[in-house]
Amino acid sequence: MSQLSDALLRFHQENPRNLPWRKDPSPYHVWVSEIMLQQTRVETVKGYFERFMASLPDIPSLARSSEDLCLKLWEGLGYYSRVRNLRKAAMEIVEKHRGEIPCEVSDLKRLPGIGEYTASAIAAIAFHAKEVAVDGNLVRIYARLFAQPLDPGSPKDRRLVALGFAEHMDIDPAIFNETLMDIGQ
Repeated sequence: MSQLSDALLRFHQENPRNLPWRKDPSPYHVWVSEIMLQQTRVETVKGYFERFMASLPDIPSLARSSEDLCLKLWEGLGYYSRVRNLRKAAMEIVEKHRGEIPCEVSDLKRLPGIGEYTASAIAAIAFHAKEVAVDGNLVRIYARLFAQPLDPGSPKDRRLVALGFAEHMDIDPAIFNETLMDIGQ
């Protein structure tokens, strides 16, 4: 096991986070939590996530829901295009994927509201694919670990970070990514 993976595994075991979406990291839970967490603090999302799941516990219920219900459940989180895209994507998942969230990053990115980071996070955490969900925090962590001057906004540097971290990923991709996310917080 690489030193980085070993250190991440120890950190993960010694600093567990009690997050509702981690109790059952189903693809639906991971997807909804990742959308909610965009530009929103973890502590804020916890209650919204639980309320959302109580009303819309699965993809079919989200796909059938009204926009008004979704907006009401989202009220206070802001960036309402996120929940509109979430609902549109659920309808597309029901229509084109028989109600199952795709496991491939390329397929995930074709859904409304899902970009590179979210697709990678879903693939790694829900499907245990060897993907790295790179955001600005991970670029900064990588730059410090490997003493490299990197620009968090540069797509080229983000690709370099994804490839670099992937070389060290020899533990469960879900644990690897979640721990890096936790450290980035």
